[in-house]
Amino acid sequence: MRLKRHGVEVFSLSFLDCICCGFGAIILLLVLTEYGDPIQLQERTATLKAQVNALQQQLHEIRGETELLNSELRGKIDLLQKERMRAAQLAGDLTNVSGKFAASKKEASVTNIVEGELVAAYQTLTEEMKRLLKDQASRPKSEAIGGIPIDSEYIIFIVDTSASMTSFHWPEAQAIVKEILSIYPKVKGLQIMSDQGSVLIGGTRGKWLTDSTAQREQIVNRMKTWRAFSKSSPVEGIETAIRLYWAPDKRISLYVVGDEFTGDSIQAALDAVAAVNKPDKNGRRLVRIHAIGFPEGPGMTPFTSIRFSALMRLMCEQNNGTFVGVTQ
Repeated sequence: MRLKRHGVEVFSLSFLDCICCGFGAIILLLVLTEYGDPIQLQERTATLKAQVNALQQQLHEIRGETELLNSELRGKIDLLQKERMRAAQLAGDLTNVSGKFAASKKEASVTNIVEGELVAAYQTLTEEMKRLLKDQASRPKSEAIGGIPIDSEYIIFIVDTSASMTSFHWPEAQAIVKEILSIYPKVKGLQIMSDQGSVLIGGTRGKWLTDSTAQREQIVNRMKTWRAFSKSSPVEGIETAIRLYWAPDKRISLYVVGDEFTGDSIQAALDAVAAVNKPDKNGRRLVRIHAIGFPEGPGMTPFTSIRFSALMRLMCEQNNGTFVGVTQ
């Protein structure tokens, strides 16, 4: 039996469906695709790069600040170590000084006995001085009274005006100034300064006061209310007096009146004065330096009066002068 051949339909419904679906898919892909993405991607990339650069810059700044802080920290650590070493050294120095002061305290009784004998001799000579002054005109100018050479024509007082002096020794200090003036019947010039170099009578710095009875009385009277700043160290006043008043044609004596030395070093003080009061070819210093020292008073720092006595004994010895210790 012969079968009938069916004709093949090339464009059947199924084929058309497939073709339509393919075109639909392509259209859908085109619709879903964003044409502007490359441009937006570039913009986002540039934005991110800018943010990264900004963050890197901040990181560099933070690292720089960190290095600076670390450097400062290292410096402070070094400073702290140095301060600790210095504190240890000072503690050692304090121990040494305490030992020396302990030894000095044991010797203080002997020192006080010697000073007492010296003061007693000085007071005994006071009446004799007054008697000898009557015929002063016939004496050689280089002769000494009470151990104090009176060959100077100009005299300067350097007076400690600290609280310990004005509270405990001020009337005695005024009496000593008056008594020393009495040793010199007549001088060519006077001046009185604090241990810091300020003058008692304003407007006279660098000038000599004319000697007269009225001038001497004015000096003693003004001392009663004199309260100049003081560091309880005569070195500054001595240096100022020598620099302001020394002249090659003048014979000058300095009289230091005080009770304390609170400077760091006795040797440094001696060296400072020696640097300005240099000796000539004959060994004679520019000025003579005498001193009168008072004992320790209530409330004073321990041993500062002993340091003053030790300093001024050596200084007077080196500068052709005399030291007298006063006891109460």
